[in-house]
Amino acid sequence: MTNRVFMLPLWIRLWHWSNALAIIVLSITGISLHFSDPNLPLVEFSLAARIHNVAGVCLAVLWVVFVIGNIVTGNWWQYIPKPPGILGRCITQMKYYGGGIFKGEPEPFPPTPEVNFNALQAITYWSIMYLVLPMVIATGLVFLYPQFAPDTLFGLDGLLPVALLHYLGAAVILLFMVSHIYLGTMGPKVSSLFKMMITGWYEH
Repeated sequence: MTNRVFMLPLWIRLWHWSNALAIIVLSITGISLHFSDPNLPLVEFSLAARIHNVAGVCLAVLWVVFVIGNIVTGNWWQYIPKPPGILGRCITQMKYYGGGIFKGEPEPFPPTPEVNFNALQAITYWSIMYLVLPMVIATGLVFLYPQFAPDTLFGLDGLLPVALLHYLGAAVILLFMVSHIYLGTMGPKVSSLFKMMITGWYEH
């Protein structure tokens, strides 16, 4: 028998898929800008630059919506790992992801309406959403409006440290996205967590 628990309100689901689309577009255009062979680009350079700028502004707007929505609804609490025993629960969850799931062991901390994320997820999501993503957005906006960049930073040309931070932050987000998709297959069924993000209902 399948049990269903409503987990995710509509605004979170709409924000999630819009945010995912923006990050995918930014990843493709960012790779095109940095690494593509000029003779074989993923997206032609000038077009990639225009799309990247628009998608970056969209991502910034979506981040503001995310922050305000979390404050207004109280959903920000989901991103705070709940004491006590945070470190122990993170280790338990890592063991589950690393081996337990492949042995058919039950999930140690299944999601509930009160606690959507296990401790490891909460720490990871908080770090991405409140540290890495704001840094990427801020550095991207500096590139969009270079007149606001400092002339020098840490003894270097002002835009160089900004570029490094933007690139490193984007790489972290890209790695997070890949791992996020992979871990999304680790529900009761491969499709369970993806379906939850569409319907809002967690089936187990």
